[in-house]
Amino acid sequence: MNVAFLQQEIDTIFASKNTKDEKLQAICDFLESQISYYDWVGFYFKNGDKNELKLAQFKGEPTEHTIIPFGKGICGQVAISNQNFVVQDVSEQENYISCGWKVKSEIVIPIFVNGENIGQIDIDSHTVSPFTKNDEILLEYTCQKVASLF
Repeated sequence: MNVAFLQQEIDTIFASKNTKDEKLQAICDFLESQISYYDWVGFYFKNGDKNELKLAQFKGEPTEHTIIPFGKGICGQVAISNQNFVVQDVSEQENYISCGWKVKSEIVIPIFVNGENIGQIDIDSHTVSPFTKNDEILLEYTCQKVASLF
């Protein structure tokens, strides 16, 4: 993974005159197309004043999990912990919401605006143990860029 190149391309997406929603969709499309083991890429954001996340833009197979309560699954746990969560093998996680039988691993990185966790980027992979520190670096960078839209 060429992190510097991917960051440059993400900068280009954010420099465009597209709307916030168009930029978020472009990020999903770009990451899913550029990284072979990113099989589903999406954004979840806090749903108003509710203690739940609501699915926003995504690329990949449709999911029935459009609303996720805080604490439930990997995304819901990140909404509470405010920490990156890398799951190299979802079969080893008790508090996991299955988005499909093909999903073998997941990485979720929170998005902060003024110190508040407003959402996250969620990546599912059909490969066991694909994620490295470079994925975290790239996705943290992406989340900082996304935060600038709010």
